[in-house]
Amino acid sequence: MTSTTSQLMANDGLGLLVRHWACAKPQARILIVHGLGEHSGRYEHVGDYFVDEGFEVVAYDQRGHGASGGDRVHLDSFDEYLDDLELVASEVDDDLPLIIYGHSMGGLVAASYGASTRPQPDLFVMSAPALAAEIPAPLRLAAKVVSRVRPGMYFPSSIKGEQLSRDPSVGEKYFADPLVETKTTAKFGAALMGQMEAMEDKLGRITTPTLVIHGAEDELVPPSASAPLAALPGVERKLFPGLRHETHNEPEQAEVLGFVASWLKDHLA
Repeated sequence: MTSTTSQLMANDGLGLLVRHWACAKPQARILIVHGLGEHSGRYEHVGDYFVDEGFEVVAYDQRGHGASGGDRVHLDSFDEYLDDLELVASEVDDDLPLIIYGHSMGGLVAASYGASTRPQPDLFVMSAPALAAEIPAPLRLAAKVVSRVRPGMYFPSSIKGEQLSRDPSVGEKYFADPLVETKTTAKFGAALMGQMEAMEDKLGRITTPTLVIHGAEDELVPPSASAPLAALPGVERKLFPGLRHETHNEPEQAEVLGFVASWLKDHLA
């Protein structure tokens, strides 16, 4: 199955690409929020899988990513991501239960949304949520300083293909993809780190039933980043031994997505 796309105007007039996988008789709708530097087109197989499991699926390119508008991987405020998520969620809202599925930075967006007073979905799935990062203190300080004096200055990403998946083709396709961004602005970096720090005291506000999945060998977002979520009521956390950052792109992806589908069906029932 191939997804279809449309355009949605954000609150500030910026255009967002929205991707849709139709399901004849859906039991719920999954809204995918992708990670840093990537785009919704990398989730074609994920959308297809969940459609086969009886879910309608929607995804969108976050601002500054993929085919959506905005300066590439740049933010003035992290709330811009939350505004966009709320808008897309409201546009697809009907009588179907809504599940927000956020990966990596998208998991940080989902967690931040869940801790907010915005309208909440029925369920969350957070895949390797970027609630923390192993960044040396001097580098954190430098990013904050540069973001004030040269906010639009770009810095290269440190992501390596082998960190995404044990399947070499995943990294090869990632870096060959013209819609993948491998640089971020200083202002973006500061906004991202600031949101991670802010969420340390806000996780307890998440009350929506949540599934957290994480590859035990994730080097990009260490498993320790999602560990605090496991202590929250209504949260189940599953570590997948041997898997790396993009568990949905590992050779065991069917096992991972099957676990998610089963959890969703159990909770929807």
